[in-house]
Amino acid sequence: MKEERAKSIFRDRKGFTGLEAAIVLTAFVVVAAVFSYMVLGAGFFSTEKAKAVVHTGVESATSSAELVGDVIGIGDGTEITTINFTIQLTAGQNPVDLNKSVISFTNKSIHNESVTWTYTVYQEVGSSNNLLEANEKAEIMVYLAGVDDAGLVTGLGTYNKFTLEFKPELGGTLPIIRTTPGALYNVTRLYS
Repeated sequence: MKEERAKSIFRDRKGFTGLEAAIVLTAFVVVAAVFSYMVLGAGFFSTEKAKAVVHTGVESATSSAELVGDVIGIGDGTEITTINFTIQLTAGQNPVDLNKSVISFTNKSIHNESVTWTYTVYQEVGSSNNLLEANEKAEIMVYLAGVDDAGLVTGLGTYNKFTLEFKPELGGTLPIIRTTPGALYNVTRLYS
């Protein structure tokens, strides 16, 4: 009877030995470790990507330049042909390459993505480049002749609301919204 019982135990193999349990437990631990490593790796990767996206977004959203002083219209007393203003970097911003910047003009009947303009950078001693850097100012001259792309517009008359947008290569746009007054002079201060 003892022999029959021993044979039936070996034939059924219903028993689960400690060695088999250890092997299964080890397999579960290894699979869990690999899975957790993958989850942590993906988490670190996505965190770095999110950090880079937020940094880029903040850099792009904040304006790189700010208006300093008045916006001046220059003309012949009947129309304004040139607009003059000064800009500087906002606090903590990177230098702006003025050669890669664009100024657009918009009023109720005209939109021009890139008008003709020039600049003069008032730089620190020993610095001579086209970058607007910290502690520097740039005087901008925007020419309105031909701003309609057809060459018909030579300037702005009275009560003309317009927007100039200074668009650096990187960073936010600086909008300048002004209206020409009812009386124009050779040099006219333009207000919002």
